[in-house]
Amino acid sequence: MAETGRLTTHVLDTAHGRPAAGMGVELYAMHGDQAHLVVSEVTNADGRCDGPLLEGADFAPGSYELVFNVGAYFSKLVVPQAHPFLELVPVRFVISDQHAHYHVPLLVSPYGYSTYRGS
Repeated sequence: MAETGRLTTHVLDTAHGRPAAGMGVELYAMHGDQAHLVVSEVTNADGRCDGPLLEGADFAPGSYELVFNVGAYFSKLVVPQAHPFLELVPVRFVISDQHAHYHVPLLVSPYGYSTYRGS
């Protein structure tokens, strides 16, 4: 039997040069314009979720969206800004290979972010 894939993420706080511990992350399955919450997690001390967001029978091809709650994360820190610029960072992507590892990292500061398909 072929091994099933999995979805993982991690967040790096580039403003402070460290993992973004304690950031809320939500995963949604997308069905057209409709979003269905699959899982809600909080990043650990390494900026990662404690386990895969999707794996096994739950890991299926389709359109998904990760939503990172960066506004709440930075508001908990002493960041010299009157009003946060970023509040939520959505990353919409497609899983097409049910046997692959999909890793979606986020590099974030209070004013910008980048993401990519990692390994």
